[in-house]
Amino acid sequence: MNKRIITAAITGSIHTPSMSPHLPITPDQIADEAVRAYEAGAAVAHIHARNPETGQPSADVNLYREIAAKIKSRCNIILCITTGGGLGMTVEQRVAAIPLLKPELASFNFGSLNFALFHALETYKDFQFDWEREYLAMTEDFILPNTFKTMNEFSRIFQENGTRPELEVYDVGMLNNVAFMLERGHLKKPVYLQFVMGILGGILASPQNLLFMFNTAKDAIGDFTWSVCAAGRHQFNMCTLSLVMGGNARVGLEDNLYLERGVKATSNAEQVQKIVRIARELGLEPATPDEARQMLGLKGLDKVAY
Repeated sequence: MNKRIITAAITGSIHTPSMSPHLPITPDQIADEAVRAYEAGAAVAHIHARNPETGQPSADVNLYREIAAKIKSRCNIILCITTGGGLGMTVEQRVAAIPLLKPELASFNFGSLNFALFHALETYKDFQFDWEREYLAMTEDFILPNTFKTMNEFSRIFQENGTRPELEVYDVGMLNNVAFMLERGHLKKPVYLQFVMGILGGILASPQNLLFMFNTAKDAIGDFTWSVCAAGRHQFNMCTLSLVMGGNARVGLEDNLYLERGVKATSNAEQVQKIVRIARELGLEPATPDEARQMLGLKGLDKVAY
């Protein structure tokens, strides 16, 4: 098949408002960005919520409901709701939107890791909001917890609500977790993996490491559908390699604030347009949302709760 699923990670919980004036903050801004990404060729929008006054990552399920409803009223893009949430949120806060919204797709971090952002303080000195510096600094002594107990509970909640998990794999050991959970029946095949590369605390973003992850997954799991996202300057190189290898690609301001060296992206749509252009140069086409639904075996937009 020459179709590839393009995901746009709209705002995330990594970058802070002072890092880019183009980072969407309010529900309207996030919804607008998702619709623009759809118009540019994205089949999936990965959704985090933020406090509309300060831009701080938020676990408020009412914000998620508002964002999802506004996007659905304007286009049929697939929404992938986060369960990673914002750094420091409780496990209960992170998963709360799934039974409420019953989305087609949601992210599912598949192991604990040191999720470090504190080194950004070497680059960014001045901040609009008091929370930004503290948020980044605290990650020097922070672990994003995803224990087997948590993963078991998340799996149950996903299954009860008909939500397909997008398994976020930050390092090769997490593939062992996937294989174990499949063996014990907590996950069902086919699985959808996303190799997350270049986060400090996770695997380095390099062609060799992507090949290693892919081959390890084949050995441990068998067949699977997969995608790649990579932090910062590695975004387009690694996403292009994924497309060449038969995988899918995630771009967006959650992962990278730039369009090219020294040029900040003014929207998620700009990054989507770029990866679509690259795909077409390779003889590939972006899947529509409905094509992506078929490729991923999703339940359909008529079965969500927003």
